[in-house]
Formats: sequence, structure tokens, C-alpha cells
Amino acid sequence: MAMELWAGVECTVNRVGDRYFEQLTRNGHKSRIGDLDRFAALGITAIRYPVLWELTAPDGLSRASWDWADRRLDRLRELGIRPIVGLVHHGSGPRDTSLVDPDFPARLAEFAGTVARRYPWVSAYTPVNEPLTTARFSGLYGHWYPHGTDDRSFVQALAVQCRAVILAMRAIRAETPGAQLIQTEDAGRTYSTPLLAYQAELENHRRYLSLDLLTGVIGPAHPLAGYLARHGATDADLAWFAQAGCPPDVIGLNYYLTSDRLLDERMERYPGWSHGGNGRHRYADISAVHAWQGGITGFEAVLTDAWRRYGIPVAVTEAHLGCTREDQLRWLLEAWNDAASAARRGATVRAVTVWSLLGAFDWNSLVTVDAGFYEPGVFDVRGGEPRRTALAGMMEALSANGTFDHPLMAAPGWWRRPSRFHFPSVGGTDAGTNRAPHREAVSSSPAQNRPLLVVGANGTLGRALTRLCGERAIDCVGLSRRDLDIADAEDVRRLIEGLRPWAVINAAGYVRVDDAEADCDRCLRDNTIGAERLAAACEWAGIRYLTYSSDLVFNGARAEPYLESHPVGPLNMYGRSKAEAERLVSRAMPSALIIRTSAFFGPWDSYNFVANVLDELMEGRSVRAGAAVVSPTYVPDLVHASLDLVIDGEQGIWHVANQGAVSWCRLAQTTATMAGLDPSLVEECDASALGWAATRPRYSALGSERGLLLRAWEESLERYLHERRDEANGRSACASRERTSK
Repeated sequence: MAMELWAGVECTVNRVGDRYFEQLTRNGHKSRIGDLDRFAALGITAIRYPVLWELTAPDGLSRASWDWADRRLDRLRELGIRPIVGLVHHGSGPRDTSLVDPDFPARLAEFAGTVARRYPWVSAYTPVNEPLTTARFSGLYGHWYPHGTDDRSFVQALAVQCRAVILAMRAIRAETPGAQLIQTEDAGRTYSTPLLAYQAELENHRRYLSLDLLTGVIGPAHPLAGYLARHGATDADLAWFAQAGCPPDVIGLNYYLTSDRLLDERMERYPGWSHGGNGRHRYADISAVHAWQGGITGFEAVLTDAWRRYGIPVAVTEAHLGCTREDQLRWLLEAWNDAASAARRGATVRAVTVWSLLGAFDWNSLVTVDAGFYEPGVFDVRGGEPRRTALAGMMEALSANGTFDHPLMAAPGWWRRPSRFHFPSVGGTDAGTNRAPHREAVSSSPAQNRPLLVVGANGTLGRALTRLCGERAIDCVGLSRRDLDIADAEDVRRLIEGLRPWAVINAAGYVRVDDAEADCDRCLRDNTIGAERLAAACEWAGIRYLTYSSDLVFNGARAEPYLESHPVGPLNMYGRSKAEAERLVSRAMPSALIIRTSAFFGPWDSYNFVANVLDELMEGRSVRAGAAVVSPTYVPDLVHASLDLVIDGEQGIWHVANQGAVSWCRLAQTTATMAGLDPSLVEECDASALGWAATRPRYSALGSERGLLLRAWEESLERYLHERRDEANGRSACASRERTSK
């Protein structure tokens, strides 16, 4: 049986105190049935899809609302996509029950039977997603309701959920004989120093507890039989599971870069948030990827271990990485290739599931706070409608021919690079498991050897682009003004023909706004003609192209942020050169990407407003700043978003600036306050007092109707000041781009 491509929508409904955190509302899918057609176009054969107990029948079955599920399951059926219906996804049921309620299993079973009766054609279910993980978060760590923090609560929550799975499947199969149980669970492994081998061994046995209970293999000889008995599981409880066993038809393994853990008693090596213990030893518990010499366990080992242990078909049921776009692609390709390799070595691997189609909110805090931290998935929902990312094209390729080829795939993901070490590397014990395999790169086609070309590599943006391309393992060639005259059409075409880049980013240009008033020809040549010539050459070569524009294309008549569709009306020569460049580039290359941005500041350039304000205030000198309102833009944020958009193949005009609007004066005062300097030294003045030759708009803040991709300017300013302090203390100002879940 060929390996299939599945997908899933992040649908967690977890409870913290009396507050519910619901992903379907936040990602907008709750009100967009049209998403299903977007999903179908990706070539998937099945989808993990919610008919959640808490949302469908929060006040009991007699008052259940089925319209949402009816319409969506009917549409999936029309589209030929097999739903794997989930009933509880990290949840604790309606408000009047919990994971330690003895009635929870029977009540979920009643709901499950009703679902199966209503949709008799549905043939696959996950009654409870990741029962072990949910028991840990709700019963052991106290993150979620009912906020237990002891082993007894953990064991009780786990037993309740596993009993619920068994009873739910009985009720489902009474209506739909032969319905499959696709049981998902986190697939992490724990590593440790030799001193803590006993704790790692316990945790590596514990990670299989939910599956051991469902398969009925926990008896007196089980390694954790004593642990379970000490913490509330009776002989009668274990006998019930042994007799009632409900082996999954497919074991679904959800594997993240934070799934593998490292335990180390040398706590001084690690931050305070990682410190904990077991009553016998104190130790740090961190993501193994950042310190373990062997690297991560990897998808192949995870799948093979589960297959050998149970002899049941396996699948990757969540493959997701919140990170830069190329590493999202590398992670998914690694999952696919590893799963195929495990199948070649004898494991029965059913599928790889792309997770999550619409991204996820606040999983970096385990969904315990409503901070709005968003990780895009196959679609990015930060605009009016879900926007396809590069992952969509990858899915289409994998579903069509089982392969995906892109120059970016020639480099390894950050988890395979030396920079992954945030702490001193640790060797030790794998607590009886196979040593984690270590590979240097993701498999890819050797035919791809094409760089990204950055023009204007000596400017503020160009230097940041080449620097961050290096951090992201993006093969990049940077050219300065001396290397290439972008206004010379023949030079540009010859270079592109010889270099064969997969994309070109134009960071070159004339940036002296006031000088441009008297240097019109040079400004037009660098900003307008050069941008058009590059566009024409990229159109001829059939490659992607990004060029930058400015908020100064607007006249400032508004009092609210400018959107991409608002008409331009520049007040100065620099703005006119950019507006004309937008027009000519769009004509020469309709698929070009044009990013308007504003008011740079960043850690690698001392010639910017924020840096100047800090330098002056630190010397005790006063600062004069204007009242014009802008959107300050942190250069690293801009560059990361730019690279993601280029990789996605985006086109047209985008506004990319940090969210919010602030006057130059208020920006200076906020900078002073955050830096512990005297804000009273900042004086607001009229533009006429600043000696500018070029007229500026009084308001040029940028908003977006296509997607607000960057964080608030205050957050980025705080980050900038932190990195500036690190630089002053001799530490690297480069921030890790890791984004992980669970």
C-alpha cells in the first residue's frame, strides 16, 4: 500500500481555569467552509477533522448543535476526502466534567455513538487526541484544567481518557462495524546524563503508557506496574484494560523538535525555567536538540520503534514546525523521506500528516495565555483570506509524485546544523533506547545548485539580507554597486543567465531623501530604472523578483494607516522615484513582489534614527524629533518576512512594517524610557526646524489588507535594545529563529 498524504487542522479546545482556548475561532475555520476546497486542492486523501464534544454538545446531547459538522462532513464527502473524526482534542469535555471525572468515559461514549449514528459513512476516528500528553499537561504539570500537579492526578487523567477511547470505539462500532481507531500520541524520547538514567528510563517507558493501556499489555511484569499502583491504579483497573483492550488500527505519532528531552543535573548550564526535579535529584529538563550530541531521534526511528513494539501500522499524524519557511519545508520533507525509509526497512507506514493547515496560535506557551503568537502553516490566516505558503506547493508535489525539489532543500534544517547548540553539548545515556541517528542534511535532488541573488549587498537591507540568509542556510550571492550596474540591461541579463539564481532581491537604491531633491537623475536611475531592468530580466528568466518601496509614496492626507490599495501621491523626489518604480516594475513583471516599508532601525546599522537617539541621550545631549507619524520597522523582522514571502512565491504590493503608528518624537521618548534614559531630553519640533530639503508626509503609517506579518513596533524596539545591550557586552546579537510547539 502506497504511503498517503494526510492533513489536519489545529483544533485544540483546552481549558485554563474557567477560560477556554479555542483554535478554530482564532484561525477562522469555524466560519469558512470554503477552506475545505482549498484543502482538497492539495491532493490529500484524508484529513484529521474535528467534531468536538465541547463545541457540539456543551450543554448535553439534547441541546447539541450539528449544523456546523453536518455541512463540513458532507462537503468533505463530496470532495472525496476521508475524515478522521476527532471528538476531544486536548480538551476536558463540557464545563460540567473533567479528565478526572469517573463519568467522563461513559459520557464521551454516548456522544461518540451519536456521532457515528449521524454519520454512518465515517470510517475513522480519534476519540481522544494524545491522551498521555493531555494527562501530563492537565494532571502532572498543572498547565490545563483540572490543573493537577502530582502523579496520582496524572495516572487518573490518563486512565480516564484511555477508558473513554475504548468505550467510545465500542459505541462507534455498534453503529459502524469496522470503524478504525487512529490513535495519536506524542512520540518524544528522553535522554540524560548517566546519573539520571533511571529517570530517563521511567519517562521512556511512560511515553508508551496510553498505547500500552489501549493494547492491554500492562500486567504485573510491566516496567511501570509498580508506578501505576503507587499512584492510584488498582489491579482491577489494569485487569479491565487487559480484558477490554482496544488496539488501534493505526498508531499515529506526533513528533516535534521539542518532543525529545534531555535531563542534566548540572543546572548551572541552563536557564531557571528548565529547573526541576523528582524528589531524588534536581535537574534541568530541556529540548534535547539544543544540547544532546546525538541530535534528535528523528521520524524514522520514532516510526520504527512503535512498529516493532506493537506490530500495528503507523503514521506520522502531526508534522509541523513553527519556524522560517525554508525550515518548515525541510522539516516536512524530512518527515516524508524518513517515513518512506522506515517503510522500505519493513515498517507498515500508512501516511504522513501535514499539520497544521491553518497554522496555530500560542502553542509556544502551550496555549496557557492569549498572546496572539501565530505560527503559519500550509496557509497563513493573518490576512482577509487564508494565503497559500510554500508548503502548499510542496504538498501538491508530494501528493502527485512523492518528491519535492527546490534549491533550498540542499541545505539541512537548523536542527541538523552546529548552530543548534544553545548549551554545551552533552553525551550520556539513551536509557536503553537506540542511539538517535545523526544526519547532516535532508535528501534532495543534486541537480539543484542555484543561489538567491541579493543586489545592493552593501546597504542596510542588503547586509541584513545576506547575514540572515547565512543564519537560515540559504545559499546567497550578494552583489554591491561595484559588482553590478542594475540600470544596465545587458549586464543584468548576462549576470542572471550565468548565475541562474532562483530569485532576485533588489535591496539597492538611492536612499538620501533630502539629497534627491537636487540629484533627480541619479535618484531615478538607481531607484526606478534599475528596479525595472532587474524586473525585466527576471521576467525573461522566469524567476522570482522582490524589490523594495517606501511609505513616502503617500501624501500623508490620511489619519489612519495606508493600505496596499490606497492611491499614491508622493510629496518629494524620493517618493516619486519609488512610485514610478512600482508602476514600471509591475508592467515589466506582473508577478513581481513589491514590499513597501518604513523607518528602519536594527542591530547591524548605527546610521538610523533610534541608534542616533540613543547615542545622543547617552551623552546627555537633547534630541529634536518631528511630529510626523510613521511605522517603525525592525530590520531583522522585515528581512525574515521578506524571505518567507519570496519563498512563498508572493507577488504584487505588500506593506511590511511593524504594527502600530507613532510620531518620531514619541518613538524617541519611548526609546529613552525603555533604555533607562531621560525622555525629557526629547523635544518635539516642526519639520521646518529640522532643515529638511524634502517635504515629508505628516502621516505615513502602514497597515495591510493582505496580512499583518510583523509584531508591534514596541516589541521589536524592546528586542533591539536587548540585542544592543548584548552587543555591548560582547555577545552575539543574532536571535534564534526557532519556533516549536509542544
